[in-house]
Amino acid sequence: MRGLSAAWNRSRRGFELGAVVASALALVTLGAVAPAGADTTGGTTATITVQGGFLSLTVPSDAGNLGTLQNTVGGGTISGPLGTVQVSDARSAAAGSGWVASVIASAFTPASGPAIAASAVGYSAGPITKVGTATYSANDPANLTGVSPAVTATGITGDNSATWNPTIHVAIAGGTLAGVYSATITHSVV
Repeated sequence: MRGLSAAWNRSRRGFELGAVVASALALVTLGAVAPAGADTTGGTTATITVQGGFLSLTVPSDAGNLGTLQNTVGGGTISGPLGTVQVSDARSAAAGSGWVASVIASAFTPASGPAIAASAVGYSAGPITKVGTATYSANDPANLTGVSPAVTATGITGDNSATWNPTIHVAIAGGTLAGVYSATITHSVV
């Protein structure tokens, strides 16, 4: 019986080994071969959104003292830099469009006594630093009583910006009272 039992064990081990090899071969084969008609690549659609920009204006918060003048019978002019003004146009404007930066001033008023009228206040844009495609013109208004164009941009194509440091001119009449005079200079852009 011992011979029969040993033969049976060899036969059973051979059968088990064959079953394990067949199972492993079947798993490898199934994993390596994709079913007919199955996708082996895939694409994903992705989108981004770019929002339209704005027409914006940046001005200095405080220009400080524009200058000093000794009072004389004939008067004179005080001139000084206001600080950097910048218009940025990120609207992707249509070719040929434009914008206008305007300025207006209040009267220069002292702590007490008569003011220096805004009609005595002038504005010179000076050199304009340009970015983008446009034609920029300094309008240099001599009287800031009403809203006056300061810098004009025409012939715009796409985004652009302009930067300048205007000089403010204040005509001082002879006999003006001594003192510190203050005004507000307001810019806008459309």
